[in-house]
Amino acid sequence: MTSAVLDLGVFVQHLNDGRERIELAVDGADCATCIPLIEDDVCREPGVALARLNLTEQRLAVEWQAGALDPARLVTRLARLGYKAYPFDAAAARTAEAEAAQDLLIRLGVAAFATMNIMLLSVSVWAGNGSDITPETRDFFHWLSALIAIPTVAYAGQPFFLSARDALRRRALNMDVPISLGVLLAVGMSIFETAHHGEHAYFDSATMLLTFLLVGRWLERHMRRRTRAVAGNIAALKARVATRILPDGSTVDVPIAAIKPGDRVLVQPGARISVDGVVMLGQSEVDQSLVTGETRPVAVSSGTTIYAGTLNGHGLLHVNVLAAATGTLIDEVNRLIASATEGRSGFVELADRAARLYAPVVHVTAAAT
Repeated sequence: MTSAVLDLGVFVQHLNDGRERIELAVDGADCATCIPLIEDDVCREPGVALARLNLTEQRLAVEWQAGALDPARLVTRLARLGYKAYPFDAAAARTAEAEAAQDLLIRLGVAAFATMNIMLLSVSVWAGNGSDITPETRDFFHWLSALIAIPTVAYAGQPFFLSARDALRRRALNMDVPISLGVLLAVGMSIFETAHHGEHAYFDSATMLLTFLLVGRWLERHMRRRTRAVAGNIAALKARVATRILPDGSTVDVPIAAIKPGDRVLVQPGARISVDGVVMLGQSEVDQSLVTGETRPVAVSSGTTIYAGTLNGHGLLHVNVLAAATGTLIDEVNRLIASATEGRSGFVELADRAARLYAPVVHVTAAAT
């Protein structure tokens, strides 16, 4: 932990408005109730101006006035809540997301296969209870169901059980707490009923609930990966090298970071345009579908504004640079995507508050009933 704290300053971004910003990966932040819990607690840290948890990427963005906060305090504060935090790494996040999705898919397959087999036994019991099934046969079918359901629940339910355990350790309730209670109570009561020769057991309900919940979790992971992939694909459209035109008319390839507004660059036919700028010389057609969504190429000539990430057609273009390494339209698109995933509307804020109240209200009502 000490080395991670010492290195946090390297990951602090200095913004233009006098603020500083850091992005932290937060392990265990995987449900809606985590959002207000983490954001509200971090915002209570003196100096913090903004805290936004992106549940899609499990990424916490925190901003504060320059010099007002030691970012190591954020990691310590999150640790007290029961979350492990460390500098966000997009590549590591993608790898972890893929591994988590694969793990959920395996657990889903186990739960679905078990549910189908238990349902076969349950349907036989339901039909027999209305006709002539013997108690011995019913008990035998119930014990077979238990033999399938108990290891299935123990394995397939781990994502929910572990999340509920972590929430209880933080003295909080999330949506996985009632899920875990429901599944475990259904299995426990079913074992009790089976041991006492009861007519009804609910192993099928427990495994079917886990199956549907795992489907939802896997779909959620899948959509997260798709969202991240869209952002990554847009970022990948930005070229890393540009051809600068020197004062004597010669050209040289330089990193895009070395290009400044006012420079002139050469765009070869068929090349990805690397800067935002105005065409000074040449005619061509440019694929601007990234900007407008229109796949038909647009004719450009002297005086036309073109954008980084778009694709040049057949012509050779001399371009006066307006923005290159930063401040391009494609940077703005990426910023809007990040803002859309971090920001929340009033309806989502209302859903967050409802999610925070849901578990305790359900438990109190159930206990009273």
